[in-house]
Amino acid sequence: MRLRGCWRTCFLLALHLVAASAQGEVFEEDLTLRPLRDGKLEARFSFTTLLKGATPRDPQSLERDDEAQHYTLFPLALGQLLREHAVTELHLTLNAGKWNYDHWGHPDEPGVGTGAELWVWMGDSVPTSVDQRWQGLRHSLAGLFCASLGHLDEQRTTSPTLTFQPEGSLPNFTHPHQLRHATLPSEHVCTENLTPFLKLLPCKSLSGIAHLLNPHKVFDADWHGLGVHVRYRERLGVEVRLAFQAVFDPVRYSQNKRRDWSLRSVFDRSIERACPVARSSKVQVELPHETTYTISPGPTDVVDNVATYTINSGHEALDIAMQWPEESSFEYPDTSKATPLTDISVRRNLKGTGQADARLTLELTNNLPIQVSTGYLETMPWHLQFYLHTLRAHVDGAPRDDLVNILSYTPPVPHSRPALLQAVLTLPPRATLHLTMDVSKPFLRYTEHPPDAQRGWDLPPAVFVPFAYGELGTRETIPNNDTSVSGEMHGRSASRGHRRPRRMYTPVLLVDLATPDFSMPYNVIIMSCTLIALIFGSIFNLLTRRFAIVRVDAPEAQEHEAKDTTSAVSAANKKAS
Repeated sequence: MRLRGCWRTCFLLALHLVAASAQGEVFEEDLTLRPLRDGKLEARFSFTTLLKGATPRDPQSLERDDEAQHYTLFPLALGQLLREHAVTELHLTLNAGKWNYDHWGHPDEPGVGTGAELWVWMGDSVPTSVDQRWQGLRHSLAGLFCASLGHLDEQRTTSPTLTFQPEGSLPNFTHPHQLRHATLPSEHVCTENLTPFLKLLPCKSLSGIAHLLNPHKVFDADWHGLGVHVRYRERLGVEVRLAFQAVFDPVRYSQNKRRDWSLRSVFDRSIERACPVARSSKVQVELPHETTYTISPGPTDVVDNVATYTINSGHEALDIAMQWPEESSFEYPDTSKATPLTDISVRRNLKGTGQADARLTLELTNNLPIQVSTGYLETMPWHLQFYLHTLRAHVDGAPRDDLVNILSYTPPVPHSRPALLQAVLTLPPRATLHLTMDVSKPFLRYTEHPPDAQRGWDLPPAVFVPFAYGELGTRETIPNNDTSVSGEMHGRSASRGHRRPRRMYTPVLLVDLATPDFSMPYNVIIMSCTLIALIFGSIFNLLTRRFAIVRVDAPEAQEHEAKDTTSAVSAANKKAS
């Protein structure tokens, strides 16, 4: 009894120590479920940790030893990495699949470009430059998340400050901040990336909402991706937000071809218990506009057509389910006639049959009855070189070069730097803008080709940021009594409460470069081995064999000698017997 009481006292003391050390750290988690109009289900996991009172490390202090950092809920591995390289703001995303903006709308997490994308804001310094710390940061993140981020070298690094604005506050350091951005569209996300991602959470995947992240289910989704976002919030501290986003197809899982779903059917798990260190843990379900659905169990609260479930420590296992009882089977809508859910629609292609030249084409459709201005970012490796003087713009077959305003262009440097094009495009109401530009495909060294050279090269996506609406260029200039305009604006983006301009990513492109005949080295090796075998074999026979002269007599003499030999052998046998 005395031993049991001692253990109980030690356990309570440990809890008090953890609670006391975690007073400066806050952890919150939430899950947002949104049924889509094509029968699919979008799920967004968000895990936010706030380190109160903390500030990013000043790059000028890299020459000295850093102050001791004690973390309880804040991820230690990530915190050490941020302090080591003096990173103010960091955004890393790993995605697989193509996000369908027209039918799914804007995602909750804007960084949905295919592959890996990394962009950071860091203060400049004298002892260690930004490029040196950028290189070390890439390799550190590659080891932390088991990804090929080390390939984001200077041949893929740019500084598009007009498109990637800081999402947090930038401290007033001695030297200004600089942006570094790089993409790797050929990178894939899988279980080896999810495992270190979950290890950064206080409760891992043992409890809380993270328990739903079943690798066998989330990586079977139509689209999935994870992200790590770090920003500095002035007067609050440093915030780390880990996000996982996926789009599931319940119809594909259902035997009756229905769009009914539940946590158990989608993730093969339910929320068994809450994370004990989470200050807030909730699940939000955006309710569809139809009135024929049912949702169970009953939500804790419903506000603005959003059902909220609060997960407490004493809560039973939660398995949310939504059903459409009047539907015998789900019928997919005709997507060709459906109205796009975004303000603009983008199509990007690379046309051409030759291996030396091609043409880059863009089709931007304004879905609103007002003018829209959007930023346009094109980051292209030096493997594809622009002919900027061939850039042409057309609307309904008429040339409209006045709708394109090029802000900056950085030409590529072979084997050193990619091309960077930043422009502002003006889209007339209910019109489609066609952009064309000729490009050239250079010849690469045979050592620069990837192992699957015949497949081609993945080109990073283009990024569009609609930022101004109407003639005066702001959303506030739209009159409230104009129902034709404000109704569509609120139906697409304003209804979800996003004020910051949101990025739109195009799908990646696949370019076929001139590929040498990689079978020639094999043929040379075979021919060389054959010649060496013939020459070596002939010389080896001449050096090791012994040659003797053999006389060949007449046939009669040979027959007589054979008879004499036979008789001599028989006589010897009789004598021996």
